[in-house]
Amino acid sequence: MRKVLTFILGGGKGTRLFPLTQFRSKPAVPLAGKYRLIDIPISNCLNSDMNRIYLLTQFNSVSLHRHIRQTYRFDRFDGGFVEILAAQQTMEGMEWYQGTADAVRKNVRFLQQKDIEYALILSGDQLYRMNYQEMLETHIKSGADVTIGALPVTRQQARGFGIMRLDDDGRVRGFLEKPQTDEEIDLVRTDPEWIDARGIPSRGRDCLGSMGIYLFNRDVLVDLLTKTDYHDFGKEVFPMSIRTHKVQVHLFDGYWEDIGTIRSFYEANLDLARPDAPFKLDDETAPIFTHARSLPPTRCDGAQVTQSLICDGCVIGSGAVIENSVIGLRCRIGKNVTIRNSVLMGADYFPTAEELATDAAAGLPFIGVGEGSCIEGAIVDKNCRIGRNVRISPKGLDGLPKGAPVVMEDGVIVVPKETTLPNGWVLKP
Repeated sequence: MRKVLTFILGGGKGTRLFPLTQFRSKPAVPLAGKYRLIDIPISNCLNSDMNRIYLLTQFNSVSLHRHIRQTYRFDRFDGGFVEILAAQQTMEGMEWYQGTADAVRKNVRFLQQKDIEYALILSGDQLYRMNYQEMLETHIKSGADVTIGALPVTRQQARGFGIMRLDDDGRVRGFLEKPQTDEEIDLVRTDPEWIDARGIPSRGRDCLGSMGIYLFNRDVLVDLLTKTDYHDFGKEVFPMSIRTHKVQVHLFDGYWEDIGTIRSFYEANLDLARPDAPFKLDDETAPIFTHARSLPPTRCDGAQVTQSLICDGCVIGSGAVIENSVIGLRCRIGKNVTIRNSVLMGADYFPTAEELATDAAAGLPFIGVGEGSCIEGAIVDKNCRIGRNVRISPKGLDGLPKGAPVVMEDGVIVVPKETTLPNGWVLKP
């Protein structure tokens, strides 16, 4: 679909996902052990036959750039691309991107290429599966200038969304950001019968939340960006568009999660490990693409694994117990280790025999989890060294002692990237 140009927003500093974003941008955060968040919107685009994609980046973007370069290569006859547009100083301006809309504005010349009719604006930190061709069909049939993805939500959920008020034709007539009272919600409520009539069971949901997915007529978006100095799509460009243009909703009723906090990241990963996972990684009709690696199969020596995802290249020792967890690439787990309700991101490389010997001589634990350790309710970032008989759990903790090498956010323990926890280390209040 050459007439659609996609911009994927690389996001800001990702402070709510810190320390996972200490050395990487939000879209580069690993997901389900082997993917990265950015793989989700890119895969949705490719599965929708939309393969002209720009990724707008700014903060901590080295690993994201590397992943894109290694993963998304198109042959010369295809005409598709996934290219990075990093914030840069130009003759027109010296500033960084000041927001989502400003990021696209600073690259508006790419919108003005030949044959482009529509611009699709996506976030790089959401987990969902959508066919954007269906959204394009809604856009064209309705004669809209702008179409926005809309998710039916309950009144309680509405307090965390931008909520839209519609007319009977699905045109957006009003918008309220995160309404907090019943009176405010009533102002933007949608009749459940209207939702049911569109083939989506309302099931007690009488509000339509913005998914942050926008489809613009190209000329409309260029006009909106060049004639205003608005910085943000959700807070400024979209509300203004309602007053000046025809804005239509495209209803979506699948799984959708904004991976914006440690808690949402943690829960989304564990949900993927469930037998009844709300988001299926193994959907053959719409696969999730990522960097292809030549890793060996995981070796499991007498371990007990229940309701978990185990990625390639792992070695799991005898007597280990893994329950409701995600175990990332190249993860080495010692004998009699217990891992419950946790996300281990694995390692970036296999240490050589010489490196293992050097580490042992220096008294360093190997990269992975040492014998007899127990990890519960935690996220362990990449390349961490967890020694023997280490105990990590948030149970009974209201906070962490000063100077602790780990972090607790939203009730989840996070072991930052490349942290070393020595033999016998125990997390105590």
